[in-house]
Amino acid sequence: MKLRTMIATAAFAIPIMTGSAVALDMGATDQPIKLAMNEWTGQHLSTRVAGAILEKAGYNVEYVTAGYGPQFIAMADGELHGAMEVWTSNLPGQFNDMEAAGGIKDIGALGLNAREGVLYPIHMKDMCPGLPDWEALNACAAKFATVETMPKGRLLDYPADWGSPGADRFNAMGMDFQAVPAGSEGALITELEASIAKKSPLLLTFWQPHWALAEYETEWVALPAGTDECYNDASWGVNPNATGDCDFSPTRIFKVTWSGMNDTWPVAGEILAQYTMDAGDQQNMMAAIDGRGEDIDDVVAAFVASKASDIDSMIAAAKAK
Repeated sequence: MKLRTMIATAAFAIPIMTGSAVALDMGATDQPIKLAMNEWTGQHLSTRVAGAILEKAGYNVEYVTAGYGPQFIAMADGELHGAMEVWTSNLPGQFNDMEAAGGIKDIGALGLNAREGVLYPIHMKDMCPGLPDWEALNACAAKFATVETMPKGRLLDYPADWGSPGADRFNAMGMDFQAVPAGSEGALITELEASIAKKSPLLLTFWQPHWALAEYETEWVALPAGTDECYNDASWGVNPNATGDCDFSPTRIFKVTWSGMNDTWPVAGEILAQYTMDAGDQQNMMAAIDGRGEDIDDVVAAFVASKASDIDSMIAAAKAK
């Protein structure tokens, strides 16, 4: 059932001020704060709402289209200044090195209650008895085959620049599937809608929050639990020769900034550190944009206007810190 509620209660974190406080400087307001825009609607919303708050505080914001992996290199070089929705499940290998070197900074959780995994439209249970069990899925892998993957089943994975977490899981588990990267988030949704309309086979790597999970009936494959032991000890899990032979590990979604953010724009750095996004709010806004075709500028403006009092308090607290 399509979500109809446009705005729920926002979850902006507002610090409690105690004792004396020294007002922070606004910093270089003549210089734009450049926020990275990645290839999915939820990230656009997390970023655009954060940017609208910064603009309300008196900053100039630019939105820069960036690949998920390359954005961290640009940020470490000071060419980008913030990424508002970073998922631990598909961090590029160089992220930890750049963070350790001091070029980028983890500034805290975004607040989204997230899940990633392997998903199928509910009609696949008729074609593959035993779902959602992963062993039953593997037994009927051929039913998911296409011309390009035959005789193996096809797993539609994330776009290539998001990483290959679905392929990594299935390869480690020895699943009889070949992963094929989607071209974009839109391509994932197009294939899901086509599969539902035609009752055709589909298995895809996916995530929540996402508006499509409110719109369409789907189910997660029940993979072995994604534990620390599974990811660190090859003897743990279904494949004694591999780590990661299990479900996605619990996902943390957090915010990252250029290490020079707080020195260049002190108030902005504090605002972004305090900023959070509620999963229900984001999913409702995604439904408005991707499900009902509303304009993202209008959706973000309506959300920010509805939370004007909270946002004003947040900005005041940041300036007074």
